[in-house]
Amino acid sequence: MRNASSKTPEPRTLSPLRDFLAAESSGAMLLAVASIVALIWANSPWSASYDSLWEMRFAIDFAGHLLDLDLRHWVNDALMTLFFLVVGLEIKREVVSGHLASLRSALMPGLAAVGGMAIPALMYLAIAGSTAPRGWAIPVATDIALAIGVLSIGGSRVPTSLRAFLLGLAIVDDIGAIVIIAVFYSSGVEPKWLVGFGLAITATLCVRRWGIHAAPLYWALGAAAWLCLHEAGVHPTLAGVAFGLLAPTTPRHDPEYIDIEELTDVNDVHAARQSVQLARGSVSVVEWLLHTLHPFTGYLIVPIFALANAGIDLSLTSLRGAATSAVAWGIMFGLVCGKPLGIAAMVGVARRTGIADPPHGVDRARLAGVGAAGGIGFTVALFITELAFDDATQRSEAKLAVFVASLIAAALAAFLLRRPSLETSATAQTR
Repeated sequence: MRNASSKTPEPRTLSPLRDFLAAESSGAMLLAVASIVALIWANSPWSASYDSLWEMRFAIDFAGHLLDLDLRHWVNDALMTLFFLVVGLEIKREVVSGHLASLRSALMPGLAAVGGMAIPALMYLAIAGSTAPRGWAIPVATDIALAIGVLSIGGSRVPTSLRAFLLGLAIVDDIGAIVIIAVFYSSGVEPKWLVGFGLAITATLCVRRWGIHAAPLYWALGAAAWLCLHEAGVHPTLAGVAFGLLAPTTPRHDPEYIDIEELTDVNDVHAARQSVQLARGSVSVVEWLLHTLHPFTGYLIVPIFALANAGIDLSLTSLRGAATSAVAWGIMFGLVCGKPLGIAAMVGVARRTGIADPPHGVDRARLAGVGAAGGIGFTVALFITELAFDDATQRSEAKLAVFVASLIAAALAAFLLRRPSLETSATAQTR
């Protein structure tokens, strides 16, 4: 008979929305800290060490093929592929069984996301289109980690329906960003390497069809797909998205036929391994990978990305340059004004035409708060900045604008979301 100290713990079920929001909110803190560290480091007496660190080159010779990149590109092109793998997994889950699974549920956040991408891009082009048109996509992106982190400031005043609405909006926003990167920021495409990418995807589909579940094989095929895209001239992080979309959404084992006592048996190494295998088989590959990889990307990869890319020069010369830069003002207006206006406009159109319903129990101030939170475009906006501009000055001005605009948008969102709701105010006045 087992004593109390050896009692088997109760199994914890996976809750996709809860786990996703918790990881994003916590990861937002680390992202903010990493960004502050990068800013202080890049503007300190040791700024030369910041630049020299990320400009260090590392080469890999694989089968006679040399891949020579600096450390910043290893982060942006390789590590961020795992981030985009998680994005692909999240898109797959939401489209199959989440907030985008039905046309009715997907329509409102989808329309809001389209408005929140189109208006900022048009604003940027109106301001900076004649001088630097390639930067039009920078204010299009929303940083879901920081946006959800700001929503958490509102606490219980922010209903779950609004969090789900922001999640759906951000997923569609991510899809738009992926399409933009693939179509507008891939140049000099080499067809033979694209054929190699197609063969890697075909091999992955065949392996999945044959019921082979060996993880190292899939990682090897993913690495091959990444290399093919890199050499083809297409941004290699899209390989992560592709493999996320290919992951199965159905469990290998029916959870109803799994013995709970067998699942929680960890008395010895063999039993523990069997428990792990049963646990993995009782949920889909998409759910298991999200549960495993999302904390890793949120707590490690995205902060490293921020540390590598947020080292913006804050000297008086750079601040004066940004203050007179069309690029900076285009990004600022796009994120701070264009995002909330685009989101609010499409929500208003959908509500008046009756084609979709707004989030349940949400007033206009809360929707305005979500629109402002959508203007926090940090991670993906910095990512697109690296792709859009080769000129160091324009890149620096764009990064500074993204940073300042994201701070303004976050402050505005926090103010709107912490305000008492209209219903609460009315109730208080009648007492």
